[in-house]
Amino acid sequence: MIFTELSFLAFFALVFGVHWALQGARARKLWLLAASYCFYAAWDWRFLSLILGSSALDYLVGLKLEASGDERARKRWITLSVALNLGLLGVFKYANFFLDSALALARSLGFEANPRVLGIVLPVGISFYTFQTLSYSLDVYRRQLRARRDPLDFALFVTFFPQLVAGPIVRAIDFLPQLERKRLWSDVRVRACLTLFLVGYAKKACVGDNISSLVDPYFESPADFDALSAWSAVLFYAVQIYCDFSGYSDMAIATAGLFGYQLRTNFDFPYLATSIRDFWRRWHMSLSSWLRDYLYIPLGGNRGSRLFQQRNLLLTMLLGGLWHGAGWNFVIWGALHGAALVAHREWERAGLRLPALLGLLATFWWTCLAWIFFRAPTLAGALVTVRSFVLFDSPGTRSTGWVPLAAFAALALLHWACSKRWLERASERMPEWSYAVALGVLASLALACTNAAVKPFIYFQF
Repeated sequence: MIFTELSFLAFFALVFGVHWALQGARARKLWLLAASYCFYAAWDWRFLSLILGSSALDYLVGLKLEASGDERARKRWITLSVALNLGLLGVFKYANFFLDSALALARSLGFEANPRVLGIVLPVGISFYTFQTLSYSLDVYRRQLRARRDPLDFALFVTFFPQLVAGPIVRAIDFLPQLERKRLWSDVRVRACLTLFLVGYAKKACVGDNISSLVDPYFESPADFDALSAWSAVLFYAVQIYCDFSGYSDMAIATAGLFGYQLRTNFDFPYLATSIRDFWRRWHMSLSSWLRDYLYIPLGGNRGSRLFQQRNLLLTMLLGGLWHGAGWNFVIWGALHGAALVAHREWERAGLRLPALLGLLATFWWTCLAWIFFRAPTLAGALVTVRSFVLFDSPGTRSTGWVPLAAFAALALLHWACSKRWLERASERMPEWSYAVALGVLASLALACTNAAVKPFIYFQF
């Protein structure tokens, strides 16, 4: 089920009604857990065993870590958790990638190598719930969190359906304490949740899905288009992936909020960032903070020599790129961001500063350049697009014209206006009757602008 489908709205209405009709806190949690398993099974019921296995593994590891006073035993348990979690992720997500890379290397060295494709299906959301359960075990190991003894609470933390398949990545330290108290309807900010869900829906269904009709044809054959079309496609892909992913996050946060649970903000108008470091403080914030806390800092963080710190940054972003997908294009995407973060740090150490507007434009340009590798299906196609985007080279004659760039300017202005949060403040001040009317009118407009073909969220593939 996709959040923009009518089937999801029907599913949510049923789960929401029964949840608040139940009186006991435990009954509500059992109902949400059952609903979450049904939601995940709707994608592929066979992978329920995988998520059940991941949940059971880290639940038991957490208990063993807390009970043991022997540091060597605790290290063995956390090693088991890390190895099995990353091992499952490696098999399902990276097996074909590593096999193809090994075959390509063998052929380049002159050895005969026949391609073999493993029939492995990528379970939806595996990157997200693997990071969630792994962070729980690591927090318990560090003694930053007490192990959860109630298996119901732990299972609901792992499988809570609003964020299950595409985030935000939920930390146990944030979510588990919310399960200790019965959720009250009086705590739910209904108006804010409905507004946020509508905003997320509009981002995904009205903007992201509709502009794919310009983006997809270009990236299928970039050599057929001129440089103006390359700029239009790259800029619109930046809009598309932001609207698609932040739209999902908005709807996930709003849906969780209507059940009385709070999830972390995942996006904070990243295209208004004035530096690449600022961008990563605003983009996919649950992932960037996860990489910082569980990868960058354990690698050494800002400690040690300047070269050592640069290595940590680059390695973190390379692995962050690989987390997004099994392909060298994602590694290059991570490398570009890692190089930019290193350059920005050295720039600041030299005492240099860019004016805010120039910093914003430079950050956005570099981000768009990196998005080319993220979106292009092949490296050859990515290089054609880079040449057009950077050097204004026109390999082909097909053109999308100037209209898309004018539309991009309008969307950029809307993005800036939304950052002022005028809509949120206005909705909070409106009387209930006028808010209901405005919500109905805006929802009708959003439905009218919805793409007829429901498109999966881009981050489902990760």
